[in-house]
Amino acid sequence: MENFIVSARKYRPASFDMVIGQDSITNTLKSAIKNNHLAHAYLFCGPRGVGKTTCARIFAKTINCINLGENLEACDKCESCLSFNSSRSFNIHELDAASNNKVEDIRSLNDQVRIPPQIGKYSIYIIDEVHMLSSSAFNAFLKTLEEPPSHAIFILATTEKHKIIPTILSRCQIFDFNRIRIEDIVGRLMFVAKSEGINAAEEALHVIGQKADGALRDALSIFDQIVSLSGNTITYKDVIDNLNVLDYEYYFKTIDAALTGDVSNVLLTFNEVLEKGFDGHNFISGLNSHLRDLLISKDEGTLRLIEATPVIKKRYLQQTGKCPVDFLFKALETGNNCDLAYKSSKNPRLHVELSLIRLCRLIEDQTGDLQKKKTDIEQLNIREEEIPLPSKSEIIRQADQPFDKKIVAPLIPTGKHDPVIERPSKTFSIKDVISEEKKPYEKLSETAGLQIDTNDLKPKDEFSHEAFEAAWIEFTDHLKGEGTRIVSMFKTIKPEFENEQTIKIHLSNAAQKDTFVLNYKQRLIAFLEKKFVMPEIEIETTVDIADSNDILYTDEQKSNYLFNKYPALKEMKKTFNLDIP
Repeated sequence: MENFIVSARKYRPASFDMVIGQDSITNTLKSAIKNNHLAHAYLFCGPRGVGKTTCARIFAKTINCINLGENLEACDKCESCLSFNSSRSFNIHELDAASNNKVEDIRSLNDQVRIPPQIGKYSIYIIDEVHMLSSSAFNAFLKTLEEPPSHAIFILATTEKHKIIPTILSRCQIFDFNRIRIEDIVGRLMFVAKSEGINAAEEALHVIGQKADGALRDALSIFDQIVSLSGNTITYKDVIDNLNVLDYEYYFKTIDAALTGDVSNVLLTFNEVLEKGFDGHNFISGLNSHLRDLLISKDEGTLRLIEATPVIKKRYLQQTGKCPVDFLFKALETGNNCDLAYKSSKNPRLHVELSLIRLCRLIEDQTGDLQKKKTDIEQLNIREEEIPLPSKSEIIRQADQPFDKKIVAPLIPTGKHDPVIERPSKTFSIKDVISEEKKPYEKLSETAGLQIDTNDLKPKDEFSHEAFEAAWIEFTDHLKGEGTRIVSMFKTIKPEFENEQTIKIHLSNAAQKDTFVLNYKQRLIAFLEKKFVMPEIEIETTVDIADSNDILYTDEQKSNYLFNKYPALKEMKKTFNLDIP
């Protein structure tokens, strides 16, 4: 019985041309070999399973090849290539920094670097997972990495570049490896399946590519796992059952039912998903991705962003034709809100079901809104000739009638601008309006559809000290609904006219001052302006603490105390414009 070799090892790339998904990096390395511009240190960084160590080995093998081909690939015939392929090369050294991360290991490496190569030009040192080196090991490695012998080349590989100290990064040429695209992974899996004589459905390989999350090594491991279960035939159902992946069909069914407002069908579909053992969060996350793909399918230019087979893309195009854009936007918003609040919900199933019900109501709500807008537009688009308007002679004949008997023209929508009120040509004075009784204004309100507050038309009183005191009592009475504490505070407040332009409000403490300034000062000003013809008056606040035994803490308290005790200080502040709080 032959020993089984996993696909990740059996089909590991042996040349630059076999590396997939990293064309820019392989082209740069081949160009460096061609032009003999080889650096003494390289850093390959990126996610797992994207080809960092593989490229390092191919690069090391190609550098020492004696007979390079025209495409700058190793010949696999010279002694250097043969020794590398049989894992007996003394010029290429691999070190696992995860298990050799001490300073003694790096010192041993520094001593080994001095030995020249036996075959070829260079001794290549590949250090994998270099971020695992200790701080002292990094420091011991610095000098050798910066000024190695001319025959030494270091290739460092890591998945966590941020853990490497900047002094190491500055001594290396850095190559960032990308995640491999799903299309490239599927192409590689089809090549492996064909080489192994396995009949694999393209949809099944797409699911494997999505599950691998950009790592080809993970994809090959999953492929071997599916082959162990299914044998020489891999179907879409085998893959989703083995990998616990939710079928596309559930998402298509959910959206179709939501478009028709079929709440029962949507809830039954979700129940079927739960019975298969899937989590509600997994379902709502997949549904959001499905809605995103439907939105992208609206434009043929963005259709390539969907990572699916041509058959699935065709189904997306068919379903997105039924979905209004507004529905997709609101559905995405609903699904995203459900996703964010899922973990904090005490009843996750009910939380998802409510979101699905909202999803089913979106089309109905949009239809109702459109119908309402259509009705409003039809009502506004009444033709001008259909509205009975008084003739010009009728308006002139009634010009001498009392105002409550005059004709007020109704609103005329023109269709292009806001409604305009047409008024009689004869004008009237404000004094005439004020002198009228309340009844004509009520009749005017009924005729023109206006709301007129007759209190606003009353003449305002002149402002005086006595009028202010009466208004202060009235203002305090209006505050009775805001609590006993506020009413008590205003009853203890002593307003005082300091001069003709200044009203000083005396308060007991700083807390009362903050409450008055933040919540009641502007209300008092508005109350006075509504009641009186106000001159230019400034309302100042002060905290009276001169007669109390309180300790003076702030600068404002101290200055108020001095101003009250020595009024000349305040005059001096105004005269010389002193910056005193």
